[in-house]
Amino acid sequence: MESFANLTDEMLVKLYAGGNNSAFDILLERYEEKIFSYIFFIVHNQDVADDIFQETFMKAVVTIQQGRYVENGKFQAWITRIAHNLIIDYFRQTRNENCVSNDEVEYDLFNDIKLAETNVESKMVREQVLDDVKLLVEHLPQNQKEVVFMRYYQELSFKEIADITGVSINTALGRMRYALLNLRKMAVKKELHLAIS
Repeated sequence: MESFANLTDEMLVKLYAGGNNSAFDILLERYEEKIFSYIFFIVHNQDVADDIFQETFMKAVVTIQQGRYVENGKFQAWITRIAHNLIIDYFRQTRNENCVSNDEVEYDLFNDIKLAETNVESKMVREQVLDDVKLLVEHLPQNQKEVVFMRYYQELSFKEIADITGVSINTALGRMRYALLNLRKMAVKKELHLAIS
């Protein structure tokens, strides 16, 4: 398995599709923490997160084995999209049990991309800020929480976020803009300094 560790995701998918189960083990190792964290961050329930996580990778296995996986160099975005869709399904199923879904809420505003970019020099500050943001982000609307998590904790591009969540790039940027504005307001109230750039 050590020789597989340096292979790209797409190479591993091809090997797995060809019958090499160890290749999928490497993919699972690469993404299990990120995907599970993403799911748990949204659903806030260990058992539900476990179920959705397992279903996510089962769907990936079935899709690859059936030859329906389309190689595009974005395995992480693809597997995150599967998880995202399963989370939406979960909220739709539990909507009658007082779970609130903000799927209908859309924002379409321009955004300054500098609000979401970072550089090497600010890495230490960024990590502290992200720890502070974790405490505040729980108070954001669901779709804003999701964009913040994908951008800052999974380090996905806005294009990938838009693809995963099924919205336009402008909508993803707008959600980030609103999230940052809301986080700044909360930070001022709590006297926290959230300088990410």
